Amino acid sequence: MKIAISGKGGVGKTILASLLARTFAESGYSVLAIDADPDANLAATLGFSNAERITPISEMSALIEERTGARPGQIALYFKLNPKVDDLPERYCQEHNGIKLMVMGRIKKGGAGCYCPENALLQALITHLLLARDEVVILDMEAGIEHLGRATAKAVDKLIVVVEPSRRSIETALKINKLAKDIGLQNIAVVGNKIRSQSEREFIISSLPSFEFLGFIPYDQAIIDADLANLSLLDASQQITNEVRNIYQALLHSTQVSSTIN
Repeated sequence: MKIAISGKGGVGKTILASLLARTFAESGYSVLAIDADPDANLAATLGFSNAERITPISEMSALIEERTGARPGQIALYFKLNPKVDDLPERYCQEHNGIKLMVMGRIKKGGAGCYCPENALLQALITHLLLARDEVVILDMEAGIEHLGRATAKAVDKLIVVVEPSRRSIETALKINKLAKDIGLQNIAVVGNKIRSQSEREFIISSLPSFEFLGFIPYDQAIIDADLANLSLLDASQQITNEVRNIYQALLHSTQVSSTIN
């Protein structure tokens, strides 16, 4: 199963990605978690030691030059658009508690210049991870789908958009949905997060009437308290853990139904 998670910054993408990764791993799956958010904190949330010292792939200048033929930051008329990447997961994955992790780093936006060697390597690596790896891949992205393209869209079993009860979060979800549909990604679902009341749940449902909903994660001050105390977020809230297990079951069911239809 290949799962991509997106949504407005601060809505809780990383905690959902981390809890899903742990749930799949505890259920016996081989799990690869990919941090594709420039504000990378998936490693820390998953409990990796020295998480802040992990160098993102996009910042490995020597590797990028070796694989693409061009050094990042320098003008290059030619570089490889499809560099060799199949050996990189084994070389640069880190593992903790049965979960493998790769940190991608930032993809340069089109307005920041031409299609660059960093982007070529990242796109080739993401394509390999989604198309060629026989394991559960969970992709924690920023508020967009820059790491995905038409070649990889069909490999994503589910794009989960995390939404909190706010207008800005709803607007971001609608934008992500449009971008996804533009590249042919159809398997889109919503997870509501930080839900304090039935009215907030109904607000999200009524604002996104055509979406599939996988679940609603309650607000729990215990997560905030654990973060302030530098404690594990994954073990801070039993009610959140229980709801993510329900979302895990919904993902399995949804994917089985989709496979039957196809």
